[in-house]
Amino acid sequence: MELKEIFDGVFLIGGQLCTKNLVTGRSYSEKIIPVDGSEYRVWNPEKSKPAAAIFRGVKNFPIKKGSKILYLGIAQGQTASYFSDIIGRDGIIYGVEFSSRAVSDLVRACEQRGNIVSILADARKPEDYSWVEKVDIVYEDVADPEQVAILLRNADAFLRKGGFAMIAIKSRSIDVTKDPKKIFQESVDAIKGKLEILDYVTLDPFEADHAFIICKSR
Repeated sequence: MELKEIFDGVFLIGGQLCTKNLVTGRSYSEKIIPVDGSEYRVWNPEKSKPAAAIFRGVKNFPIKKGSKILYLGIAQGQTASYFSDIIGRDGIIYGVEFSSRAVSDLVRACEQRGNIVSILADARKPEDYSWVEKVDIVYEDVADPEQVAILLRNADAFLRKGGFAMIAIKSRSIDVTKDPKKIFQESVDAIKGKLEILDYVTLDPFEADHAFIICKSR
């Protein structure tokens, strides 16, 4: 079966997006494809917004082997597990999650993978985890009306110079009464005042009323 690398550590196998499993035999029940003695985990764009963004044609995907990531809204860690595959043993993910129930599930992924650190905290208050080092990437997927402000606040605190930020905009969490397209444009305008926009795509048909923005610090 043909294996094609489209971004660092991100592959297409028979039209399916995959990452090479960092922890052989461990998964979140996703499909596993064996190739040349290695396991590749199918990254479903209907269950993970970064995967949807890749299918929707983003040209930049900054996560690489060895990357340090601050992940805001990590939940139980399913999407983060794909980031974990990509960054490998030399990288690290600092995963911030407000729900103690989600963190209890996340802890198991941290123990299995070894490159994820769980942080029970409110992403609106980066001062509560100020011990986190400067990172290469801030990724935010938080259902909050102020999610753009949350991204910018954390990027200002933790993103290294020349680093990248990614955000999954949930229009219905920001304002259910507004046209999603208007919310997306307002989000882009707010972000580009602080960061350089590299990519912007909507996530239909994988995620209704969502957009994905990739940007870089100046």
